[in-house]
Amino acid sequence: MDFRQLRYFLAVSEELSFSRAAEKCFISQSAISHQINKLEHELGTSLFDRSTRVVKPTPAGFRLVPIAQQVLALETQALAVAQEPRNRIRISANMTFAPQSLDAIAQVRGRYPDLDIEFVIKSFADRIDAVSSGDADIALIRGHLDRPGLETVELGTERLVIVTSSQHPLSAFSTVELGELAHYPLLLPPRGSQVLLHSVVEDAFVEVGRRVQLGPPIARDHTATLDVITNPRAWTVLFASTVSSDAARPGLRVMREAANRLTVPVSGVVRSGSLSSGALSFMVDALRQAMDPAVPPTPPDAED
Repeated sequence: MDFRQLRYFLAVSEELSFSRAAEKCFISQSAISHQINKLEHELGTSLFDRSTRVVKPTPAGFRLVPIAQQVLALETQALAVAQEPRNRIRISANMTFAPQSLDAIAQVRGRYPDLDIEFVIKSFADRIDAVSSGDADIALIRGHLDRPGLETVELGTERLVIVTSSQHPLSAFSTVELGELAHYPLLLPPRGSQVLLHSVVEDAFVEVGRRVQLGPPIARDHTATLDVITNPRAWTVLFASTVSSDAARPGLRVMREAANRLTVPVSGVVRSGSLSSGALSFMVDALRQAMDPAVPPTPPDAED
């Protein structure tokens, strides 16, 4: 038994669905099912009744819920105790958050000149684990997270842009309606590796009463812009902050969705109660302003 299995168990017990729990944990449904099966095998009992259309905890599952919550809360507390107090803020993120983070770091540096600020590149799972263990103070993610001992603070939203080949039938336009894209295949990595992107696009199509047409999944080591060039009737979506000059080359077309339905939340994940630190709270405000310049900055004489 490990902490990861208990986290997945709690997600399924809360969502009453393996698929929704997988989306919540940003993993594939097969992976979460595999871990739950391993936990059931180790405990020697079934934790969920899968015989109906709705997944329900068995009596043993109901008894395990409060114990799992306590164990994960104790894990967070134990890891926090082991951390030496340091005059440091460590941000854990992926490289796509670098521009906004650098703006926020510059602002915080002006307020706290003696503060050591680090920006560490990690995968999604590793950056969350880093915050849980105290190795990082804040993890930047797209979407939301629900884990005992951690809290999520909203930092803003990010727009998705539509990218096609310059040979695509809609490439003459700067904006496009979602309904117009329903006739063309969408190229994305497999759902298990990009749950958030799939969910945002699917929900937006439901909103306009259409259904998205998925093309063949893009291999995880492929570049989406290359795939739309080789499939000129296809399209893909990219985070607006990641669209480089490469996407503005003659062979590609970058378009905006007309009604701005394709947006994703940007969040910071911190340890519960850690925002009582004035420096970290100021960093969150600075990140929020960097994500959305319309947010007013924190007054310089604000109390810590």
